[in-house]
Amino acid sequence: MSTADNRGHADSDTIPPQYHDVSRSPIVDAMSVHGDATTKETMGPHANEKPVISSTDSDLKTTIPSGQYVDAESQDHVGSIDREGQQPAERYSWGWFYGFGRPYIHAAIWVLFTVWWIYGPLIHHRHDHLGWLKPTLVYIAICLRILFCYVPTSIVMRPAKMVWRHTVHRGYSMIPQKLHKPLAAIGTLGVFLLGSMIPEEIGENTRASRAISIFGLLVMVFILTATSRDWRKIPWHTVIGGMLTQFVIAVFVLKTKAGYDIFSFVSEMARTLLGFAKDGVEFLTDETVTAKTWFLTGVVPPIIFFVALVQLCYYLGFIQWFIGKFAVFFFWTLRVSGAEAVVAAATPFIGQGESAMLIRPFVPHLTLAEIHQIMTCGFATIAGSVLVAYIGLGLNAQALVSSCIMSIPASLAVSKMRFPETEETLTSGRVVVPEDDEHKASNALHAFANGAWLGIKIAGMIVATLLCIIAIVAFANGLLGWWGKYWGLMGQDEKHPLLSLQLILGYLMYPVAWLLGVPKKDLRPVGELIGIKVITNEFVAFFSLTNDEPYKSMSPRSKLIATYAVCGFGNIGSLGTQIGVLSQLAPGRAGDVSKVALSALFSGVLSTLTSASVAGMLYDGK
Repeated sequence: MSTADNRGHADSDTIPPQYHDVSRSPIVDAMSVHGDATTKETMGPHANEKPVISSTDSDLKTTIPSGQYVDAESQDHVGSIDREGQQPAERYSWGWFYGFGRPYIHAAIWVLFTVWWIYGPLIHHRHDHLGWLKPTLVYIAICLRILFCYVPTSIVMRPAKMVWRHTVHRGYSMIPQKLHKPLAAIGTLGVFLLGSMIPEEIGENTRASRAISIFGLLVMVFILTATSRDWRKIPWHTVIGGMLTQFVIAVFVLKTKAGYDIFSFVSEMARTLLGFAKDGVEFLTDETVTAKTWFLTGVVPPIIFFVALVQLCYYLGFIQWFIGKFAVFFFWTLRVSGAEAVVAAATPFIGQGESAMLIRPFVPHLTLAEIHQIMTCGFATIAGSVLVAYIGLGLNAQALVSSCIMSIPASLAVSKMRFPETEETLTSGRVVVPEDDEHKASNALHAFANGAWLGIKIAGMIVATLLCIIAIVAFANGLLGWWGKYWGLMGQDEKHPLLSLQLILGYLMYPVAWLLGVPKKDLRPVGELIGIKVITNEFVAFFSLTNDEPYKSMSPRSKLIATYAVCGFGNIGSLGTQIGVLSQLAPGRAGDVSKVALSALFSGVLSTLTSASVAGMLYDGK
């Protein structure tokens, strides 16, 4: 079978072009409900000739119109979880009782939280330090979740779509099509300028430094366009929408009290996880161990606990539900394929390897552009398990959390500039999170135990990697320092620093730091941190930022930009990780994965740098 077949589009010499029959796909054919007669009328003599694209994972079959986007009105599976073939719950099990008493359980939960919301946030804690906003948001989320268990979302979405079509869309359609992209680009640039230049100047946060950040973003867009695989096919709707979404998220976090409070709440919850892990460490050792600031006792245990918690939530269905709904936003607004939307939404929460597992049935049939996008997203973001560890190092929690979210639309925009889609995608028009029956736990306790074991493996990998990387960097610095002394670089003062890997990377990344809007006195240190992150990993860079000089003495603006610039898995070590994961999921595509890997690494690094540039535009020192 041809390579084209494996990427989800037909070989015209052997297969009728109308349909693809793709193995193990969770997508249900929207057209199959019309029956054989309708199919024969619309497809002609090839109606019964449905070729099979084989896969080692085959057990389901699905039919998708080739070269077409499924009609927007038939999106029954957008943001859904595929449960086809799922076995019914055993009699008298928890699942059976829940299915039997579901309305009563939901009613009890709603009554409990309603009484809690009225008694606490509204009456007794409305004006004290606990506040009412965060618990109200939690209450609204619970109410909506229960409501949409019984009421279809179309009741809300159809009126919203109708209003959209008769207002914004009608005005949009009145503009000549050739002016759509230029006007959108000009409007986006105007939003960037207004958001950056209106705030007053405070200290080093001058309008000139913000203008440099805007210029740096434009330079990155130019570089990506100039080095694009095919710049004529760049989907500028996705690019402009991604950049604008990234900027709006940054404005919401850095400029509004509500956004700051929400992300502060999220980061506060993440920090609370550290306290829970400390209880386990104290039980295994004693209280004196948790009082020490050791990496092994202060950072590793929260990683293990968080991974176990994520696996438990995945078993209960919370992760899939949230990711499915989150993916819909990027799917509709940025016009990406369903596979790209799911991975982009999942990576900041469960990691680059686990997010690819969510679309395991699709991996053998992804296009090159989709593989590039999935890898770019993995390099541009960090996983929730290590996010907790970075917060434990004392970094700006709001910046870390917001950077993870900002990098999602940024990675979509950057990847589509660098490697635009030139093929037909299998998951265009659908967002589905399939069930992974092969790796599904027997019950919640089994899932939590599996998560604990997975957490040990992840924590062990981090510890071993850090030990080896720090040791090899020290070895390289020893050689460079010895060699540099014969050039007069003795390290006696700032004019004669000791030659090291950090010093070389600092000068190589000096222009990059300037383009991000870093103050002049901190250009070399920030450049060093970016270089350390790419050559070693972000953990080493973050550890240096919080513990070593001159990094921890940098200005607040420089620290914030450096935090955003380093917050991503874009390093040489992760390159091997991503190639290994995707090659294991689809051995037949290992060559294609390796082909786009370096380009994806470059795009992922640039995605985090765009977030740093946006942070430089908006930070005002407050």
